[in-house]
Amino acid sequence: MASVSGKERSDLNDHLHRAMALLERDPAQARQAVEAILAGAPDFLPARRALAHVLRRQGNHSGADQVERDAIAAGISRAAFAEAQQAFQAGELEQAEVLVRKHLRQDPLDPAAALMLGEIAARCGAKPEAENLFRRATLLAPAYLEAWIALVKHLRDSGRYQDALEVLGEVLTRKPDHLQALSLRAAILVQLRRFDEADSAFLDLHARCPQDARGWANHAFMLKTVGRQDDAVQAYRTALDIDPANAQAWWGLANLKTVRFGEADVEALRLAVERQDVGADDRIHLAYALGKALDDRRNFAEAFAAYSEGARQRLEQVPYDPAKVTDHIAKSRRTCTADYFAERRDWGSSARDPIFIVSLPRSGSTLVEQILASHPLIEGTEELRDIERIALASAPDGGTGAWLDMLPTLSREKVRELGDHYVEATRRFRHTDRPFFTDKMPSNWVFLGLIRTILPNARIIDIRRHPMGCGFANFSQHFNWGINFSYDLAHIGHFYTTYLRQMAHFDAVLPGYIHHLTYENLVQNTEAEVARLLDYLGLPFDEACLRFFENDRAVYTPSSEQVRSPINREGIERWHNYRPFLGPLADALGPVLDHYPDYPPNDF
Repeated sequence: MASVSGKERSDLNDHLHRAMALLERDPAQARQAVEAILAGAPDFLPARRALAHVLRRQGNHSGADQVERDAIAAGISRAAFAEAQQAFQAGELEQAEVLVRKHLRQDPLDPAAALMLGEIAARCGAKPEAENLFRRATLLAPAYLEAWIALVKHLRDSGRYQDALEVLGEVLTRKPDHLQALSLRAAILVQLRRFDEADSAFLDLHARCPQDARGWANHAFMLKTVGRQDDAVQAYRTALDIDPANAQAWWGLANLKTVRFGEADVEALRLAVERQDVGADDRIHLAYALGKALDDRRNFAEAFAAYSEGARQRLEQVPYDPAKVTDHIAKSRRTCTADYFAERRDWGSSARDPIFIVSLPRSGSTLVEQILASHPLIEGTEELRDIERIALASAPDGGTGAWLDMLPTLSREKVRELGDHYVEATRRFRHTDRPFFTDKMPSNWVFLGLIRTILPNARIIDIRRHPMGCGFANFSQHFNWGINFSYDLAHIGHFYTTYLRQMAHFDAVLPGYIHHLTYENLVQNTEAEVARLLDYLGLPFDEACLRFFENDRAVYTPSSEQVRSPINREGIERWHNYRPFLGPLADALGPVLDHYPDYPPNDF
């Protein structure tokens, strides 16, 4: 309390302590005593919070909550706290901690200060300390819903989803229409793949907050994932009725692929793009959605311009260096030699259940996954990140590709342990007793050396698409995160070439290890290619694999709606509409383009 001296503050704290000592035997008298303190010192925040505590004891919960929230708002606006908050928001965590602890010496029971210390601890990776501080903030001020929400996010980010849901129940009991709590509950249920419960949570969100466009867009994404396309379209359109510039909804509709935009959509998107109040990320989403809408209207020149603008803006956010992946794969080829694998022939886990599907994005990997997941002996999971986690954890301080330096140093026991760990870690995504499962993380081709070392009995399926068709499909798809090579045509060409170098190397050192198929052959000769694929896996042919579009499993990738329809040639030749603009892609591909689907004859 900045307006009183240290002696006055000490006297006020003594008076408050005596007042609160009355609470157990006479709440009414305690209230009178606290109110007497506030009459003389209305800005003494510990007394305001004490009054809330007394009111809550008397059963006046709404009054207590209001007094508590007002006290917190007043405290946050104080200069000493504001200075700490400014340092925290600037990322100056050490300075923020010094300032907030100085503030706590004046007001040790300030819940906002406890919350800030919790946020600082969380950012520093001190998870137990962060949780304790978040919980302390909620105990000091039960009406401080921001502290409850911080605790929820901390539990969610720690993988403790059920605990997070229980805390959300506390928030929603206090405020049933709390938008953030309703949204978090639905999102966590989606993360847990509890889709029926998530659907009900979204319906509750819409009933209580019907004008929340983001909630409708998020619900639409879940509906798309579980195959309820018509409901997804309706939910996206509802979001746009509420907010015509809602970028998530436009982008979501564009990602459905099967939705065709009309002229009214093009005009609405143009207006949204021109708005000055649109954030940077949303502006990128809108650019890609406008590209899709213009493509649907066969206005290819303007569509390419829209895609290019979205790509330009995104590349500014996530600069990409092609040399990094080139160097990574060069090291992979030097490390993972025929001699290296021969020396470790009988190493690794004995597990035979993983089936890895690798490719570049937009090459048909989701289609292959859906075909295999329709076989009665194979469970389809999703894009799992466990192989990458194992690689990065093996050399956490070494940067990109450092895992390849560690790989030859691993003992037989460690190699087996890592393979078994992968199998155990991925069980959380398996919900049937089928003996085989797919891991459809396209970028796992980078980690082929690790996979072969720790899981020598795993199968690898490489699905490849014409480099121009694949390249343009990547350029015209905003992935939102992780696929940073896709925002420049030359980068895409270099990336495709590097991917082929890796495949050619492993075909040379481990002949027959990888099963290759092309998207074009899979579309044109589906039954023969599926039979060849199952033969590689050592599994009997099953007609259900040809009726993959009847499989109602959840699919999380942008191709989700396409694999719920029978195979057709639509999209294979789409890149030809953009041929005049794709020169940088063709130039970067060089001999790879001339020899597709084979490798160029020399070391390319």
